[in-house]
Amino acid sequence: MGCGFTVETVEAQYPAHWEADVVLADGGTAHVRPIRPADADRLRSFYSRLSDESIYFRFFGPRPRLSDREVERFTNVDYVSRVALIATIGAEMVAVIRYDRTGPGEAEVAFLVEDAHQGRGVASVLLEHLAATARERGIERFVADVLPANMRMTGLLRQAGYTAQSQFEDGVVRMTLDLTPTDTSTEVTIAREHRAESRSIARLLTPGSVAVIGASREPGGVGQTVLRNLLAADFTGPVYPVHREVRAVAGVRAYPSVSEIDGDVDLAVVAVPAEGVLDVVKECAEKGVHGLVVVSSGFGETGDQGRARQDELARIARSYGLRVVGPNCLGIANTDPAVKLNATLAATVPGRGKVGFFSQSGALGTALLQRVAQRGMGISSFVSAGNRADVSGNDLLQYWEEDDSTEVILLYLESLGNPRKFTRLARRIARSKPVVVVKSGGTPSGHSAEELGLPDSAISSLFEQAGLIRVDDLIQLFDVGQLLAYQPLPAGPRVALVTNSDALGLLAAHACRAAGLEPRAPVNLGPAAGAAEYGRALAGELASPDVDSAVVIYMPPIPGRTEEVADELLRVSKDSGKPVVATFRGHLGMHPALRVPGPSAPSRGSIPSYAAPEEAVRALALVARYAAWRAQPSTPPHELEGVDTVRARDLVHETLSGSAPDAEASPAGFAQAGPPVEIDAAELLSCYGLTVWPAEIVRSSEAAVAAAESLGWPVVVKVADPGASRRAGTVRLGLTGPEMVRHAYTEFAELFGEGVELAVQRMAPQPAVPTVAGVIEDPAFGPVVSFGLGEVTARLLQDQGFRLAPLTREDASALVRSVRAAPLLFGEYGYPPVAVDALEELLVRVGRLAHDLPEVARLDLDQVLVGESDAIILGARAILRTPAGPRLDVGPRRLS
Repeated sequence: MGCGFTVETVEAQYPAHWEADVVLADGGTAHVRPIRPADADRLRSFYSRLSDESIYFRFFGPRPRLSDREVERFTNVDYVSRVALIATIGAEMVAVIRYDRTGPGEAEVAFLVEDAHQGRGVASVLLEHLAATARERGIERFVADVLPANMRMTGLLRQAGYTAQSQFEDGVVRMTLDLTPTDTSTEVTIAREHRAESRSIARLLTPGSVAVIGASREPGGVGQTVLRNLLAADFTGPVYPVHREVRAVAGVRAYPSVSEIDGDVDLAVVAVPAEGVLDVVKECAEKGVHGLVVVSSGFGETGDQGRARQDELARIARSYGLRVVGPNCLGIANTDPAVKLNATLAATVPGRGKVGFFSQSGALGTALLQRVAQRGMGISSFVSAGNRADVSGNDLLQYWEEDDSTEVILLYLESLGNPRKFTRLARRIARSKPVVVVKSGGTPSGHSAEELGLPDSAISSLFEQAGLIRVDDLIQLFDVGQLLAYQPLPAGPRVALVTNSDALGLLAAHACRAAGLEPRAPVNLGPAAGAAEYGRALAGELASPDVDSAVVIYMPPIPGRTEEVADELLRVSKDSGKPVVATFRGHLGMHPALRVPGPSAPSRGSIPSYAAPEEAVRALALVARYAAWRAQPSTPPHELEGVDTVRARDLVHETLSGSAPDAEASPAGFAQAGPPVEIDAAELLSCYGLTVWPAEIVRSSEAAVAAAESLGWPVVVKVADPGASRRAGTVRLGLTGPEMVRHAYTEFAELFGEGVELAVQRMAPQPAVPTVAGVIEDPAFGPVVSFGLGEVTARLLQDQGFRLAPLTREDASALVRSVRAAPLLFGEYGYPPVAVDALEELLVRVGRLAHDLPEVARLDLDQVLVGESDAIILGARAILRTPAGPRLDVGPRRLS
């Protein structure tokens, strides 16, 4: 697969994004790409494996073989009016789909899938990709002539989600597909992506058999360690050690190669030197292995050569239909009693629980699992992705959403492979299952926060928008995880405090207020309090309608009644429906006395304990914030009046094409990407119902006076340089006459030289609060809307909020309130209350513009004055750039 704008060979040129690795409906993988002239023999071989029925349905009659002329025609296309995409697994073509333009905006479509691969979802994913390429080429409709008996094809076309029409004539059903994306077609694509990626991970985590390749007799060796851990966990299927020379490892018969294993192999753990991994992958593919866990090191973490080896590993594995965990990873585990899989280097795996745990770091994995076990928490499954050549956190999110055994998701991430997809998935999944994430610094692979072009605070804002609980460190990860795993969500921020120490109670109350919670007065029972006193106090607090959760502090000066107090706390909290956390004798984790017994780990209703009250409160505050987000209804962006997307796109395309008049089209019909173009964005904003306050640009004092007379007094005179607003002394307000304007010009001319460009505007209605808004087309997250106040102090402190476009009303409201200076918009600190609703409407419209126009690389609204009744845009600049390709996350399915 190429990188950059086009793939070029001796025989073909087409956009790089037309190639993709895809996950099929059964969890296997395939490679999709345009057909090439060199595929002639591959096409003949594919055709020879087709059944008579498949050929009949495609050509409406028998056709035992393709003629040389037909092969030449089918493999030679122009990638504009005639396009064909093929799906390959290994070196073999398994499906082909094509369109031939038949008229303006219309093309005929047809496809063939090898019989052995029918029912795997190959045709549906090919149709998604071909429809996307057709839209790029200006094709609006597909027409297909289908025999009535070909129910599989008619069903495929109807179920794609596009608007479909059909008519029967002369024994043939003619179907017409409108390729305009609809809500239904988008939902179909997302649902298919979800099912396929979920099944691909399920095949890894629920294997029927496991081979350990590289399992040696050497004590402490990587392969032998994995093998012994598999056996110690009592894996429910057969385990096959693979070693070229020995007959047995750890008392289990060994095989010289994977191909010589008698039975089927579902999962292979690869622990051979990096130089030999690629040969093992090919051998596993020939054996029919479904997935690989590569614990071997020597890949991307070692530099450019290792990175190239890692990319080749992913390419070969995907081309043969395999998913890969790793390389350089700890392994995977599944505590399901029907599986009992511990294919990791960690001897200790926590018992059965409701927490799914993903760790990108292989080195940290063992320590993380030990910490989970020490706290007494249970897990449903665990995956360490290591260098993340293939399987990523996105794949695990898809799986855990479907997995009934997983109620809480914990993620330790060092980088984000596809951030926009990650936030899209998280936003959906967090509505039903909490997702807690530690985002550490970046690594050479993926997108680190530093590489994204956004500040770390922006990443936090985007995670918050998606409903993610972002924590600062691993301690917080487990603090929050154990609360979510065993207690219900709070209905609000009101917290009861029950304690036997006045000092600790006051400390907890202070921590609550600092974290944004609303503590009640602590109930201090005194140091001699026992089970009865704690039971009555906690029951009374939980029964109050003014309490949403409770923190219990039990730090007795003389131990002795631990079991009785714990039993009473469990009894009282059991059916309250409100979360209870504790600092129970300073224990960290699930104190044995506070556990509701489960098969191998605590069950729901267990009360998590924290070493100090502040830690309990911190976890409770994060969970309360998540619960508030989850309680808000999920609403799609609403329809906006006064939006002319067609005119906006025409304006952008005219501007970009006019900026590079000598640019030539590529052979495939693409305009070459030109340089960025900076424009006044007033006309573009008008396409989205937004008006920029009139301004005139002048270069002399008399022109400034004339502009003021034309606009109306009083006026504002400012330096027209877009960056001037970031410097002090570049604006003069409230000028009421010609002499004041001339004097302002003279001052600016002394500072910036004669002929300085000034902007003259009529004074906007006062009082008002200055704000700034903007858009950046981030290479990883896509379009992001920013907001902050326009005061110099707010700019210096980088007090900004961020949200992914498009914005809902709720997103805009949260964005406005996310900045620390937001109280100035609501009448505090002597400022007047302003039209926040108008500001939110403006942000929604800006978000719609950003979503519609990927060519808008940057948009700055500086400033936006928010007055008592309206929000007025004083200045707007945009930078336009021809994108390198479409936003891939909103297109057809593909692996990142």
